[in-house]
Amino acid sequence: MEMAKQLPASMQKLIKGDKLIFSSADDNAMTKQIQGTHSPDGREFDVKPLLHLVEDIFNRAAPTIDAIALPATQQARTADSLDEKTYQGSFIAILESLAFVIDRVATEIAYKCTGGGDAHATTMSILNMLSNYSWDAKLVIALAAFSMNYGEFWLLAQSYTSNQLAKSVAILKQLPDILEHSSMLKPRFDAVKNLIKAMIDIAKCIVELKELPPQYISLDITAMSTAMAHIPITVYWTIRSIVACASQITGLIGLGHEYISTTEAWELSSLAHKLSNMHSHLATQLGICYKHIDEKKHLESYQNLLHLFEMAHIDNMRVLKALISAKDDQLPLIEGTTKRRVNIDVLRRKNVLLLISDLDILQEEIAILEQIYNESRLHPTKHESQYEIVWLPILEPTVWNENMQKKFESLQTGMTWYSVYHPSLIDRAVIKFVKQEWHFGKKPILVVLDPQGRVACPNALHMMWIWGSLAFPFTTTREEALWREESWRLELLVDGIDPIVMNWMSEGRYICLYGGEDMDWIRKFTNTARAVAQASGIPLGMVYVGKSNPKERIRKNIATIIVEKLSHYWQDLTSIWYFWVRIESMWRSKNQLGKTAENDSIMKEIMQMLSFDSSQGGWAIFTRGSDEMVKAKGVPFLTCLSNYSNWKDQIQVKGFMPTLSDELKNLHTEHHCNRLVLPGAAGLIPERIICSECGRTMERFIMYQCCDE
Repeated sequence: MEMAKQLPASMQKLIKGDKLIFSSADDNAMTKQIQGTHSPDGREFDVKPLLHLVEDIFNRAAPTIDAIALPATQQARTADSLDEKTYQGSFIAILESLAFVIDRVATEIAYKCTGGGDAHATTMSILNMLSNYSWDAKLVIALAAFSMNYGEFWLLAQSYTSNQLAKSVAILKQLPDILEHSSMLKPRFDAVKNLIKAMIDIAKCIVELKELPPQYISLDITAMSTAMAHIPITVYWTIRSIVACASQITGLIGLGHEYISTTEAWELSSLAHKLSNMHSHLATQLGICYKHIDEKKHLESYQNLLHLFEMAHIDNMRVLKALISAKDDQLPLIEGTTKRRVNIDVLRRKNVLLLISDLDILQEEIAILEQIYNESRLHPTKHESQYEIVWLPILEPTVWNENMQKKFESLQTGMTWYSVYHPSLIDRAVIKFVKQEWHFGKKPILVVLDPQGRVACPNALHMMWIWGSLAFPFTTTREEALWREESWRLELLVDGIDPIVMNWMSEGRYICLYGGEDMDWIRKFTNTARAVAQASGIPLGMVYVGKSNPKERIRKNIATIIVEKLSHYWQDLTSIWYFWVRIESMWRSKNQLGKTAENDSIMKEIMQMLSFDSSQGGWAIFTRGSDEMVKAKGVPFLTCLSNYSNWKDQIQVKGFMPTLSDELKNLHTEHHCNRLVLPGAAGLIPERIICSECGRTMERFIMYQCCDE
């Protein structure tokens, strides 16, 4: 109460009036009144440099109350120079055109606050003065006007101890007296500082809303229309807050340190709270707008990619640059052997194989592909060596962390071909394109682009696994030609995996491939087969090929086979993995070409091999040369060999392989239960699959598996 008595009537009126209006004002009711002051004349200018300058003044004016006592030289050392871009010619021209109105608003604020004018009336007066400007310009001009008065106050406060002129002016403004009681004034200064921060946050948000690209967003979008509808009332309350801050500074100059009241600090805090809520609302709408713009840009980029792949090009540069964005002109590729960063131009007019995968690509896949790739580099002049591989890591938009970075670097280090410098160079639209147009799921694919950037093959990985570089240029035409030359033979199954088996063939041996996980069956089958071969006098070579996705059980089986000397084996699980992935690749290749077990004999054999691998028990294939081959599941095959004494006499008449084949047919019954697990990430799975054994349509189930054994 004593404080109120010391204040002039005009000052009391300001505080009371502010309280009254602040507590009872209805923002919705005021909107029409505020809108009535708005009469823009169409002039537009960039307010960002001015806002940047204003923010710089506020930041330097009073970092803390303690900084006032610092010597001027020390203050100069702690200050950073303002970005020189702020003082570019275009901004100076804008500033010259605004200098008069900024000064006029500054004078209005100073006069009304000194005279104790009503805060609402003062705010409306400023809005009327700025009626011809856009809402963002009104706010930034008002802030600039206040920053002049505020900056002058603190400039004196910071330099009066070291500059005689400043000291004389400061004495007139009672600054030494005010600053001697700085501890008492700290709540007031903190409240002003917090309110200024809220005002700057609001201004930045409104400027951002104004600068949203109109080609991607309009008032038809709810978030945009909501934000724009709230801007007038938000500008009003921000200018109202400017008036409140100016009143505090003016009050201090006019009344000295005696003008101290926690009530006024509370008023400022209340305004800061109100502005903070308004900023939060606008920021939320702005965030939704950015998301909408991002989606529109994403869709536009996606459509551009679709269009790009429909166009004809003289080389592959436009296509590759669209897939791999070189941000800030950086070198987007890593060269495989030297690990140097290189320009995308190294791929110009070359056949480019895009290895597309996530970070879970198997080491086996990299190892086999590396072997094929490195072999092609040994003969660089050969026709089938004229290609380059580029790894494109496709990752879901997620938070990039250190573990992912380490995993990425580890994979990149192990690759001898080109790779993208970082996954962030792959745009979100490219990820969508790769998934929707090239059907990338979980398993790696190898997309072939010809020297003009056209897709020569949507996935050549299966061709690479089956034929290696011989499949170059990896087109569908080449794939069909290679299949026309093929037949179902042992060479197709084990080519490039085990030279020992190929030597057995050249020696004229009978060869047995067998697999499965049942160690008891493996033991009985190998011992029985060896006994039958010995009794028949035929040279037999047996090799264990395990099961697809070989894990610890297969490793243990191999260890037992070694100890008990049951047969030949592939100790490296990568060879077993490659054997089965080649068979799976054969299925993919045939399926992609529209072949089925009904119209393609090789496809029928492939399906039977996949069925063997999907079953619980063992299986075996006996072959001699390229033409003779018999196969069956584990139980009937073991039964057949165990009954050797019943059919041994027929060998002299028909030969070993025909006799074995006939006996297996005799054991065959119509009752069977075949399972077939097809690779779900291989692209389109046929709606209808027939049983390779009886020809009936198989019942379809969906299976999900996670096996880390």
